[in-house]
Amino acid sequence: EGAPLPMLYNKYVGHDDNRDWYAFTQIETQIAVDKIHNVWHPQIVHDIHQQGENGSRLFLPPYMQPVEPNVPKQIVEDYTELGHAMAADMRAAGFKGITTDSTYDAWTPARAYSHYHGGVRILSETASCKIATPITVKFEELNSRDPGYDPKKESPNFGPVWQGGEWHLRDITNYMTGAAFSLLKHAAQDRERWLQRFYEIGKEAVRPRKRGELAGFVFNWDSQPATAGENGKRLVETLQRAGVEVKQELLSGFYLRTCVSLKIAQPYGSFGKALLEAQHYPDLRDSSGHPIPPYDVTAHSLGLLSGIKVEPVFAPFRDSASNGSLKLARPSDPYHVKDIRFALYRSHTPSMDEGWTRWILERQFSEPMRYRSLEDANVRAGNLHANYDVIIIPDQARNAILNGHRKGVLPDEYTGGLGAEGVKALGEFVEQGGTLICLNRASDFAIEQFKLPIRNVVDGLPRTDFFVPGSILRIELDTTNPIAAGMPKESIAWVENSPVFEVGQALLPVPSRTGASNVKVIAWYPRDKDPLLSGWLLGGERIKGKAALVEVTLGKGRIILFGFRPQYRGQSLATYPLFFNAITNR
Repeated sequence: EGAPLPMLYNKYVGHDDNRDWYAFTQIETQIAVDKIHNVWHPQIVHDIHQQGENGSRLFLPPYMQPVEPNVPKQIVEDYTELGHAMAADMRAAGFKGITTDSTYDAWTPARAYSHYHGGVRILSETASCKIATPITVKFEELNSRDPGYDPKKESPNFGPVWQGGEWHLRDITNYMTGAAFSLLKHAAQDRERWLQRFYEIGKEAVRPRKRGELAGFVFNWDSQPATAGENGKRLVETLQRAGVEVKQELLSGFYLRTCVSLKIAQPYGSFGKALLEAQHYPDLRDSSGHPIPPYDVTAHSLGLLSGIKVEPVFAPFRDSASNGSLKLARPSDPYHVKDIRFALYRSHTPSMDEGWTRWILERQFSEPMRYRSLEDANVRAGNLHANYDVIIIPDQARNAILNGHRKGVLPDEYTGGLGAEGVKALGEFVEQGGTLICLNRASDFAIEQFKLPIRNVVDGLPRTDFFVPGSILRIELDTTNPIAAGMPKESIAWVENSPVFEVGQALLPVPSRTGASNVKVIAWYPRDKDPLLSGWLLGGERIKGKAALVEVTLGKGRIILFGFRPQYRGQSLATYPLFFNAITNR
């Protein structure tokens, strides 16, 4: 009871259903945006969550730094005032263990649609129990790995201290409803001020921009790779779903061509700006010099993720006669997968990247890609090459893949991971002619278990030396390799807890029971450019010239190691071709 689930609680994306508030890939998000946010235009959204059991009893805004720069100052003022008022009410009513200005930031629009649509997001996070079963938390067990407070010490943004003890479902609902009714009380009392600020935000949004100010963005994908047409269509549809006006314009001055354009001077222009410009996450450190990690990720540049070149415009737009509907044809499906037998590894220590991969495979094409899910027991049974040509291991820590849950945490059939038997079976699969594709951290598993002549040069480095918490980096590609077919010579990589490969040279001998093998470098970080395109990167000099995507021949087969997530949250469309080419080019 209260054990971790052996599968994702959301069929496809687990808790990443709460990271979809700007890409709108999931049906739950689409319905909430289309039928609630865009209909009611709420000034306040109360987002009620639960958090871990050993920290604060309740979190309320304000959020800790940084705040995404396109969030209006009135929004920051509003959630600060309301959060503090709610916390004061709760403390006066006898509730303990309340923190503000800690743990959660307001950086990414992935969790805060309302912040760019005139309303505040009031996140409340209440400590959990074992679903509905009471727990006992001793005072000495209270700890917080989250920045900003210590649950054992009273401070300006935390208190009164909860001394530990039993924690029940009733405690959770009492804190939740107490916070909710406090919010409603203050909203009702201050409704005129809430509406006035809502008006001020909208008035500033539509203000005509002066010459020299950022007027908007343009993008045109006609000269870009074949997949860019579909990617551009997706980008336009995403912006339009959020109420952002996107048009075809004839630009004056230097820009003498018809392009897709987005003007900043419109009600939700700041949302479009947040998604089209590059992010510059601040270099935040604690008192000992260690970087303070973001709550989620640091980049959300959909233009870069889509492979669409987006240009800022600092001159007035002039509408063209053809202004209006955008005619964007869907390109033909370039991937032929009918004759390929492939499987996706599905750990009982569930991986959200596995869920995203399943979602993509089932929705990317007019005819869904046919695949099977392979669980630990299926892999350990061996004889894989008799049934599959390609096996994919999604992003997951090496220990979780190898060892899974320990015995006693779950029923035995859900414990143990791949183990030695699974490693042996995968090795035989490759040597008999199969293709093993490892995404992001799964590459460490393959390097270690198959003794590949590759080193992850950032493995084990402290964050003070190397840190890239969800950013978009620049890569260069060997476009003569079939895996990079149809790609530009320079592209992007979504990098998050990712390995960086040192190969030493393009070809290296690899011991194998069935003959000689080699390593091919398909993508690498540029030697003479800053790898960072959007987000935050510490120690970028360490990865210049190092490999990001390699192919290792082993026996009759091969292992393809991605040092990034080529299908990140259904957003990194620019690198979809690398992923699908890896599957289809055998």
